[in-house]
Amino acid sequence: TPTPAGSSRAPLFILGGGLLLGLLVGLAVFVGLPALPNFAAATPGGPTATPAPAPIIGAPAPDFTLTDLDGDAIRLSDLQGQVVLLNFWATWCGPCRLEMPMLQAAYEAHKDQGLVILAIDLNDPVTDVQDYTAFFGLTFPVLIDTDQSVFDLYRVRGYPTTYVVNRDGYVVQQRAGALSEGLLNDYLNQLGLGE
Repeated sequence: TPTPAGSSRAPLFILGGGLLLGLLVGLAVFVGLPALPNFAAATPGGPTATPAPAPIIGAPAPDFTLTDLDGDAIRLSDLQGQVVLLNFWATWCGPCRLEMPMLQAAYEAHKDQGLVILAIDLNDPVTDVQDYTAFFGLTFPVLIDTDQSVFDLYRVRGYPTTYVVNRDGYVVQQRAGALSEGLLNDYLNQLGLGE
């Protein structure tokens, strides 16, 4: 029996629609979704934002808790009111070794102005991280992400990766790759941590 004209195209439209939907879902999973207003928790000053499931510039930084080398738990949201630089690194990473002295110098210069640096390592042996920290004389908190949860939360794809979180807890900068001194100073100046 003859088929109606155009009916053979229906499976192609369904397949194309399915592929488009799959691409959109994949993009949302990889990049994350922006923060949406939380109207249930609205305050007199307006709606509050809920953290995005991934770090997006202009959205609240996804919260996490990790333990430092002294065994103290550090929660990102407890640092609100300070400028927080999240630096994801590894002991074997060459560019990280070049960046660490610069981060230490920036921390020493601006910690009294409210700069906090959290150096987050992905599950290197604790003794290696302690040796690394001692070698570079790091005085800011060094955290170890033992289960890769924070690396996954922040979509870290290479070392070093840096996020800058402003005093209100929002992601304002993201950098994959080593920071230059000039770029770091620009980030800090934009947040009122100039010389």
